[in-house]
Amino acid sequence: MLRLPGMTISLPKEVAVVISMMQQAKFEIYIVGGSVRDILAHRPVKDWDFTTSALPDQIMAVFPEAFYENTFGTVSVAGKHLYAQLQDDPEKYAPEMQKSVYEITTFRSEGAYTDHRRPDEVVWGETLEQDLQRRDFTLNAIALQITLSSDQIDQLQHHFSLALENIHCEGKLIDPYQGEKDLQHGILQAVGDPQQRFEEDALRMLRAVRLSAQLKLAIEPETLMAIQLKADLIAHVSWERIRDEILKIIVTDQIEDAFSIMATTGLLHHILPELLDARGIEQRGHHEYDVWNHLLRATQLCPSTDPVVKFAALLHDISKPQTQSPLPDKEGEFSFYNHEVIGARVARDIARRFRLPKEDIQRVFTLVRWHMFYYQTDMTDSAIRRFMRRVGLENLDDIMALREGDRLGSGSKRTSWRLEEMKQRIQDQLHQPMKVSDLAIDGHDVMETLQIPPGKKIGEILNVLFEEVLENPELNVRETLLAKLSGFVSND
Repeated sequence: MLRLPGMTISLPKEVAVVISMMQQAKFEIYIVGGSVRDILAHRPVKDWDFTTSALPDQIMAVFPEAFYENTFGTVSVAGKHLYAQLQDDPEKYAPEMQKSVYEITTFRSEGAYTDHRRPDEVVWGETLEQDLQRRDFTLNAIALQITLSSDQIDQLQHHFSLALENIHCEGKLIDPYQGEKDLQHGILQAVGDPQQRFEEDALRMLRAVRLSAQLKLAIEPETLMAIQLKADLIAHVSWERIRDEILKIIVTDQIEDAFSIMATTGLLHHILPELLDARGIEQRGHHEYDVWNHLLRATQLCPSTDPVVKFAALLHDISKPQTQSPLPDKEGEFSFYNHEVIGARVARDIARRFRLPKEDIQRVFTLVRWHMFYYQTDMTDSAIRRFMRRVGLENLDDIMALREGDRLGSGSKRTSWRLEEMKQRIQDQLHQPMKVSDLAIDGHDVMETLQIPPGKKIGEILNVLFEEVLENPELNVRETLLAKLSGFVSND
């Protein structure tokens, strides 16, 4: 077991408390996984994970308020319960500290992975070495051993509220697979035989692409070759797990490289084959890139940080390959008539395949369907309002972000005077009625005035009135709309 020279570590005091309480109970405990990786890369640590020699029941004995919900030996300790256990009031601390959760997992070793997704059995390990050798990549197989002084332990457990926010302590890396060296050299490498690692859990191939993108690492050649050889095993992985990795990839700044790796290794053929059809589809005109490169660049440059908006950007021209048609009067140029209409349906099908929530499926459909909106200075205010209603007020910022990504991904400037003018006109119309419920009357008024029973007729009448109000918002006055109801009597 390779133990590297010590270093001084600054830990949040809650993390130090978890370590001190386990050490006081005479158990080994180490910080592992992404936590160590982030510390070594000088990145903020989002989630603190631990591995320990203690069995789940023994961890629960140290932290009685913890919860244990799986068969993999992971016990979750909530920050608010940690404060209570130390007889400290969690309300004194920031909400993110109250909501924090620390996962402590028993050393384990694993049996065969016959379904290429999860181990057939999990056996509690006796040593840290056994635990680290089952991990996927060398940079995730590093443990950090923390040494706390007796004074620090006493202060944390008996005077928690008085302790410093960060505890400076001694740490020692345990790095049997030289993950720190790989991290320093910008390499992502599997632990042991990469083909075996990917046969165990096929999602690890996609995770390799994601970590490569997030940390700007080159995938080691043998590991990359193993992905190509085992790419078809990704079919054994649930779409929910695939979705989560893809959504994490498309919010990085390495989208083009990540999707190129997925294409060349064959992963994309199983995950998003529709995107592969975009390679080599020329566009000409104001576009500098083929559809494939345009989609990747548009996603990369889309200013939204919402992964669903990024996903819509990735798919916004997904049907251009099927709708490409040469322009007879312009040699070498093409039209893509109705690609946004067909593409919206294709994008919706893909979103369903990726098991996105229903509301996100609809968002993807809407953003792809209307991304080709066009603005002219002579557009009426009612036309602006109709556009806003089609897109939905909740999607306006998103479709503008997609448009900016679309422009940048074509080689154009981020915005134009037309787009900025349209944004202003949209802003000016935000106070106007945008849905039937904004009308000054409702269904009860219709039934009472016309003396008709509940039914679909009520909605039809309100929709007719709303169309008039959308054209002329000044009509949205209660007395005016009630007066208009008399016209529906003569039509019956």
